[in-house]
Amino acid sequence: MKTKFTKKELSWITYDWANSAYSLAVTSTILPIFYTTVAAKNLPAAQTQAYWGYSNTIATIIVALLAPILGTIADYKGFKKKFFTIFLAIGLLSTAALSLVQENNYILCLTIYVFSVLGFSGSNLFYDSFLTDATTEDKYDKVSTYGFAFGYIGSCIPFLICIGIIMKAEALGLTTMLATQLSFILTAVWWLVFSFPILKNVDQQYYVEPEKHPIRSSLSRLFNTLKKIHLYRNVVLFLVAYFFYIDGVHTIISMATVYASVIGIDKNTLMIALLAVQVVAFPSAIIFGHVVNKVSAKTLLFIAISVYIIITYIGYLMSTPFHFWLLAILVGTQQGGIQAISRSSFGKLIPKENSAEFFGFFSIFGKFSAALGPMIVGGVGQLTNNTRIGVLSLIPLFILGLFFLSKVDFNSRPKAINE
Repeated sequence: MKTKFTKKELSWITYDWANSAYSLAVTSTILPIFYTTVAAKNLPAAQTQAYWGYSNTIATIIVALLAPILGTIADYKGFKKKFFTIFLAIGLLSTAALSLVQENNYILCLTIYVFSVLGFSGSNLFYDSFLTDATTEDKYDKVSTYGFAFGYIGSCIPFLICIGIIMKAEALGLTTMLATQLSFILTAVWWLVFSFPILKNVDQQYYVEPEKHPIRSSLSRLFNTLKKIHLYRNVVLFLVAYFFYIDGVHTIISMATVYASVIGIDKNTLMIALLAVQVVAFPSAIIFGHVVNKVSAKTLLFIAISVYIIITYIGYLMSTPFHFWLLAILVGTQQGGIQAISRSSFGKLIPKENSAEFFGFFSIFGKFSAALGPMIVGGVGQLTNNTRIGVLSLIPLFILGLFFLSKVDFNSRPKAINE
C-alpha cells in the first residue's frame, strides 16, 4: 500500500475504513435487527418496514436540501475541513446515542437514527469532494475503489467484535440488550479513531478565495452555477442517470435487512450473509479499479446496473436463506465498484476549483434518490400490504439509469464556473 499511495491518499482511504463501521452496523445489520426485534417489537410488519423507509427519506431529504448550499460555501479556502468535522461530530454522537434506545421505543430509535444518517451522509459529501485534493486525476479511479475496498474490510473488524460481544453477552455478564447497546458505542469509537488521519493529513488544495460575505457570496455563486448548468451537459446527464440507478443501490443497502427480517429470514443468517458481503466486496472493488482502465467506466457501470436488476428480482422472489445468500453475494460483487466508479467518474467531469459545490449536487441527487427509493418500497408495500411488490418497484429506476447513462460522454473536459 505504501508503495502505491502517498500519505495523503492513504489518509483519505482510511476514512472509508473508519466510517464503513457505521454502514455495516447501523445501516445494514445490528440497528435494523435491533429496530425490528426490540424498538419496534409490537408494530405490524408492514408498518415496521414503512417507518424505517420514511425515516431514511426524512434524513436524506434534509441532507439533500443542505448539500448544494454547504458545498458551495465549502469551496472557500479553509471551509471544507470545518464542515466535514461538524458533520462527523453529529454522526459520532448520534451513533453512540443509539445505546439509549429501550424496548418498544421506536420513535426515539428512529429519531436518533435520522441524526446519525445526517452526520454520516453530510461528512461523506465533503469526504468525497476531498478526492480532488487528496490525489491526482489519473489516480481518481484507483484511490476511490481502494477506499471502498478497504472500507469493507474495516467495517468487518468492529462488526465482528460487536457480534462477539452480543453472542457472548451472558458469559460476559451482560444482557443481550446491553451488549447490543454497547455495540453502538464501539462503532462510534472505531469511526472516531480512524478519522484522525484525514483530519490531520488531508487539506483543501483547490478552492475559491474567501470573500467578505461568504454565505451571501456562496448563494450568488450557487445561483450562477445553476444559470450556467446547461454548459455542463454531461454533468447533468450523469447526475440524472446517477439519481435513478443509485436510488436502487442505496435502497437495497438500507432496506434489505429489514425486508428480509420481515419476510422471516432469521437474524443469524442475516448477519453472517451480510458479513460475507464485506469479504466479497473487498477484492471486487479493487478489481473494478484495475479493470476500469481496460474496459472504461461507462461499460463497468452498465454491467453493474444490469446485475442490480437481477438482484432486485431475486429480492422479489426471496423466501429462503439461500435466496438471501445469493442476493448478498451478488451485491458484494457490485456494491463497492458501482459507488467508487460513480464517484471518480463524476470527479473527472467537474472543475476541481468547484469540487465541493459540484459534489453538493452529486450528494443532492444521490440523497434525493435515496429518499425516494425507501419511500417507494415502504409506500408500495404498505398500500398493497405486500412487501415483495415494493421491492419489485425498484427495477424501473435501474432501467432509467441505464438510459441516461448511455447519453453521457465520459471524455468531456470540465472548465471552472468562472471561465
